[in-house]
Amino acid sequence: MAKLLSKLVNSVKEGVTSALKGAADVGSAGVKAIKDVTVDALKGAEKTVTAGVDGAASVVKGALDGIADLGKTTIEALKGTVNGAVQGFKSAGGKQEHAVKGAVGQAVRSAKDLGLDLGKAAVAAVQGALEGVKQVGGDAAKATKDAVLAAYDAAKDIGGGAAEAVRSSLEEGIDGAKDILKSIKE
Repeated sequence: MAKLLSKLVNSVKEGVTSALKGAADVGSAGVKAIKDVTVDALKGAEKTVTAGVDGAASVVKGALDGIADLGKTTIEALKGTVNGAVQGFKSAGGKQEHAVKGAVGQAVRSAKDLGLDLGKAAVAAVQGALEGVKQVGGDAAKATKDAVLAAYDAAKDIGGGAAEAVRSSLEEGIDGAKDILKSIKE
């Protein structure tokens, strides 16, 4: 499975780099490009879609690597990446829960690697996931909970002050996040 996921990361990275080369606004152009690249990369790769969270995370990793290669890494690009990845993963037959958790969790981990503000990145990732779910007609309330928890869990895995920074940003920037985070045990 690791080989399949690595192949998916590379396929998405190449597709995104090619699709967005020369694009002035990666944020808005990226959503459609990433959705299309994701659907193409997952065609005939049922094992990758059934990999669930790891499959969706691989899409985001590949897309953000491609965007970074173009020198266009921003919070807005991260939001569009998550949106496009969620739409593409769902359109390819993946489950909403897997798309949201994988995309948001990987976006937060990648934000750290890219030197982005983790709090802002977490909010943007959750917003991107919610926009993606709305575009494909999914359950927004469930997506909000899954996205907030995925962002927070990824920040906890990063360590240091990441969890508190992300928690604070989510509580301020995402409706309902305070109640969702309050419901979990530390």
